[in-house]
Amino acid sequence: MSDSGDLALCEAVIVMAHKLGLQVVAEGVETAAQCALLMAAGCDFAQGYVFAKPMPAAALAALARQGPAALPGA
Repeated sequence: MSDSGDLALCEAVIVMAHKLGLQVVAEGVETAAQCALLMAAGCDFAQGYVFAKPMPAAALAALARQGPAALPGA
């Protein structure tokens, strides 16, 4: 949630990483709301169930060939 201490911690980690010249990947993003908050906080990349459930390598390769528009919520 946008008023949680977890968000403040995420924002601090994102800023610290960027100050060190690093990009940030948020793992375990499960909802569109979490994704939106992380992107608003400046997170560079995210992965998790909000994008896709675990899948066999061949299914992942097929999804990657379709591009970002194939992801749920895109």
